[in-house]
Amino acid sequence: MTRAPDRPRVSADPVPLHRLDVPAPHLLPFALGTFDTIGPLSRASFPHRHSFHEVVYVAEGSGRHVVDSVCRPLRPPQLCVIWPGQVHHWELSGQLSGWVVLFNPDFLLTHPEDEELLRSLSAQPLLPLSDEQARGLTALLREMREEHEGGANGHRSVLESLLHVLLVRAARSVAAPAGGAPEAPDGTGRPPVEDRARELARDFLGRLALPDGVGLSVGEHAARLGVSGGYLTESVKRATGRTPSQLLREARVREAKRLLVATELSVRRVAGRVGYPDPAYFCRFFRRETGISPGAFRRAGRLPPAAVARPADSARR
Repeated sequence: MTRAPDRPRVSADPVPLHRLDVPAPHLLPFALGTFDTIGPLSRASFPHRHSFHEVVYVAEGSGRHVVDSVCRPLRPPQLCVIWPGQVHHWELSGQLSGWVVLFNPDFLLTHPEDEELLRSLSAQPLLPLSDEQARGLTALLREMREEHEGGANGHRSVLESLLHVLLVRAARSVAAPAGGAPEAPDGTGRPPVEDRARELARDFLGRLALPDGVGLSVGEHAARLGVSGGYLTESVKRATGRTPSQLLREARVREAKRLLVATELSVRRVAGRVGYPDPAYFCRFFRRETGISPGAFRRAGRLPPAAVARPADSARR
């Protein structure tokens, strides 16, 4: 019998933040299993987010999957990817069965191109699978489980390779990511000239994905990353084509939307959490970026009361 491999810890954030805490002897920043073996949190009905990546294969089930307040009907077989920081929950009207793969960002170090695949896939709705694709995916997941539970020499590298295969196959069902995975002339898998810029941009984007990251300024992020503000701006723009300030504004809007819809925090408290101590300035910023006031956005996107997480609830999850 397989023990549930994840032991998520929950923060005091108004939207519960689950962290992947994998007990010994499974020391990899990686876990996988069925919905049943992973446990109830794998199909949680309350809005929450993760500090880790999650790939979900829904083999059977009915209801809806809600990601950042967008409801997506379940029509198995389907695959979905949840990026760290996205707020999601399940509204189920039937039994949910399938597979869940959980892993921290540092599990991607040998395949950095997989991060771009994950980012692209997380922006898609639930991905429909043909019967043939579903059978192939099930076989691949079973092989991953055997490798993970067996723990033979080199099992981490095998799991990394199998995860890469899973993501590449998933990407084939949608439009290929812009530019695809970069080819390196030296065969390393990454362009040598852009290595440092890509790594720094990845670290910056990873910080923005978590709720406490949007409250910091670009300068504060640069200091925590150990670089100057100018170097951070140059590197992020080279790697992404956009400035850190642009990415930070987008992350703040995204986080504000999540808090407005998924919690009962006041607009003042939402403003403070996304880096705006002055709520009036935050309201002007939000309206400029979205074309609607925070209050109007909350009223338009409010989830059913039973699905709204309250700060007091998070300590009990």
